[in-house]
Amino acid sequence: MLLKNIQEWTLLLIIFGFTSLFANWAGYDIMPWTALPGMAVLVLICLAGFILHDIIPINFPSVAYIAIIGVIVSMPWMPGADYVVAWTNQVELLALTTPILAYAGIAIGRSWADFRRLGWRTLIVASLVLLGSFLGSALIAEIVLRWQGII
Repeated sequence: MLLKNIQEWTLLLIIFGFTSLFANWAGYDIMPWTALPGMAVLVLICLAGFILHDIIPINFPSVAYIAIIGVIVSMPWMPGADYVVAWTNQVELLALTTPILAYAGIAIGRSWADFRRLGWRTLIVASLVLLGSFLGSALIAEIVLRWQGII
């Protein structure tokens, strides 16, 4: 069962990786072959976190394992940390989030029955969260841009 999961995770992470490389190129003009080593490191870190989550019998989220592994491999005292940091600096964060959020949207869209069971209140809460995030971001941007004298 673990081998089947590893194969599925690897396939999904590779798809996300190539999509993110394209988004990195389209949005930030960083050529895919320049960002490929950093993306490979990120995919391997994610895969290691998923495997640890599956192997270790403690109820600990896989994202925590991934974060811990990422922090450890980028610590200055780790061998090769300079390469890891230099490679992953070529991958922009927003280029990573785009395909992941698209996948989440597709996953939610495929299960409208589950979404409908959550009720109309969920739609109101989600709308208010999005509105609050937008207004909060706009307010912070306004303050920072005025402080810097740009507007």
